[in-house]
This record gives sequence, structure tokens and C-alpha cells, in this order.
Amino acid sequence: MKKFLVIMLLISVNLLIGQVMTGDQILQKIDDNMYSDKTISTSTMTIHGRRNSKTMKLKSWTNGETKSFSQYLYPPKDAGTKMLKLDDNLWLYNPDSDRTIQISGHLLRQPVMGSDLSYEDMMEDNELSNLYSAEIVAEEIFQKRECWVLHLTAKVTEIAYQTRKVWVDKERFLALKEERFSKSGKLLKTTIIQEVFKVEDRWYPKKMTFKDVLKSGEGTEYIIDSIEFDADIPESVFSKASLRK
Repeated sequence: MKKFLVIMLLISVNLLIGQVMTGDQILQKIDDNMYSDKTISTSTMTIHGRRNSKTMKLKSWTNGETKSFSQYLYPPKDAGTKMLKLDDNLWLYNPDSDRTIQISGHLLRQPVMGSDLSYEDMMEDNELSNLYSAEIVAEEIFQKRECWVLHLTAKVTEIAYQTRKVWVDKERFLALKEERFSKSGKLLKTTIIQEVFKVEDRWYPKKMTFKDVLKSGEGTEYIIDSIEFDADIPESVFSKASLRK
């Protein structure tokens, strides 16, 4: 009888060990939850500057990690501004000047429409598992949710943030908080998700705040108004011709 109990205990322990996730597996779960091949979304972005705030609305189309197209809808003075990403190339169309310029080099570090996000942030591969290896360094409660705390280390050399620290909701596999660091270890940017919602069978950020800690102001608030996964998007959307339509 004792021998049977010992065997059952060992089996139970082995099963529990088998259920423990690694940092890389958690990172893959985040990617699986967040991304799909084709999405269409509308969003509201409010930039909280030192003296005043600015609200913008935009619509975005994405196809995997290599293609995206965005058009600003509001305010009137920015309406019609468009951005196109194809692989490692990024173009910006300004309707006032009727000009298309390619954003490259040091310009990629500039803020997008004055926000706390840079063009470099937009160009980065959104699937973290392609860029980083992950290690579980702690378990904490954040926003009343049980979270793993992951330390991410870059697997590639050409990357804006060498390391990241991420608080991952254990149930929803969302990064509720994130800190991004330079190669020297200096904190550069933070992201906090304040609200989530369920889209089909996945949890997704509804409201989040990005903060460039090197800038003044209260950060950039980003709200997803609507999102459609696995959308039907004509390939013609992702072309330079779409910038001037």
C-alpha cells in the first residue's frame, strides 16, 4: 500500500512539473493571443503633453509582420495623413504638401505624430518570440491579477530595446505592464494596460498608456475602438499607390 502511494505521488509530481511553463512558452502564448495574419482596427490616440492634450483617430490594416497601412481620420488638420510599412521600409504621406517621404535612419527614432511611440517602435516585429528569449524571474500581483514577471533578452543585434521586463497575466496571457531598456540598462519606455476586452476567443488590450520616460508629459493613451481578426483585406491596400488615393 505504501509503495502504491509513493508511486502515485511521484506520478502527480511529474505531472505538475510537466505543466510548468517556461518563459519562452509564455512568450509564444502572448504572441498567439495578440496577433493574426490580417487585422483591421480603429483606434483613438490621446497624447498628453506637458501643457495640453491632443486626440487623434485612425484606422489600420495589417498583414502579418511585414505589411501595415494606417490612415488618420481626426482631427481635420491631420485627416488624410497615411503611413505604409512594407518589410523594412516605411513611408509617410502628408496631404497638405501632397508629398510622400520615406522614414529611415535617425528619423526612425522620431515620435509618431508627437506621441510617445517612435517610428522605430512601429517598424519592430510585433511577435516578441521572434526577437527575444524569456526567463521567469518572479511571480507578482499586478492590477489584482496573478502575473509572471519575465525578463526578455534580445536574440538579434539590431534592435531598439536590448532587454525588457514584462508582467504577464497568467490567465489571459496579456502583458499588463512592460518596461523597455537600452543596451546600457537605462529605462526608456513603459507600457501599462488599464482595460482589456474579449474578441472572439482571445483577450485583447482595450486601453493602454505608453510613456517615453525621457520626455515630459503624462504619456500617450491608446484605445482600441474596434478590431477584426482574420479580415479580408485586398492586397492593393499595401501599396504605395494607396498613399495618394
